[in-house]
Amino acid sequence: MSAVLHASAPGSVPSREAGQTSPGRSGTPEDCFANISPRERRRRLAAGVVQFVISLVILAALLATGVDRWWRLPLLLLFWGAATGFFQWRDKT
Repeated sequence: MSAVLHASAPGSVPSREAGQTSPGRSGTPEDCFANISPRERRRRLAAGVVQFVISLVILAALLATGVDRWWRLPLLLLFWGAATGFFQWRDKT
């Protein structure tokens, strides 16, 4: 079903054709706004990078010592936390 909305006054809802997203939900980076401050974004990026480096050091130590591979499984949580910090920084959330 195709719905066409026509804007009649300045500041009203823009027109939309079939296949476009609903008004206010275009998903483009220009429409997104940060819900955290730039300082908090830097903090999350720094935490993600530090956690990633620590995870890599631990992984290298585990590989160098030749321990059983099951000991590397808990590193998943550390890498996951690092990725979360990075993606929160990137998505401004």
